[in-house]
Amino acid sequence: MKIAIPIDNKKGMNSLLAEHFGRCPNYIFLDENGNIIEIVENISRHMGGQGLPPELIKKQGAEILLCKGIGPNAIDLFKRYDIDVYVFHVKTVQEAFDLWKNKKTKKADIEDACEEHKK
Repeated sequence: MKIAIPIDNKKGMNSLLAEHFGRCPNYIFLDENGNIIEIVENISRHMGGQGLPPELIKKQGAEILLCKGIGPNAIDLFKRYDIDVYVFHVKTVQEAFDLWKNKKTKKADIEDACEEHKK
């Protein structure tokens, strides 16, 4: 199982979660035990490249997205790609992973989307 997490800096498990998954500079990918697989630059069109962030994450083979902020359209697209989304209000990759691993969260739905994207 591969887990994607949008990050603002490259500090491994101490990396800060990006405020919004699509506009982060990088994604960190973990296995189900919290081992770092790789860190990938966000080359989606949100960052001047091509494609949507969910497409980039799908191409990397992720089955789970742990993030801080996400819009309803992205949640819907991840559902179509069979990628489970979990939203956290924590600071680091380690904190998000621990909550997910210990089942102290639920899968995100439209109600969990960022308020500014619901309008």
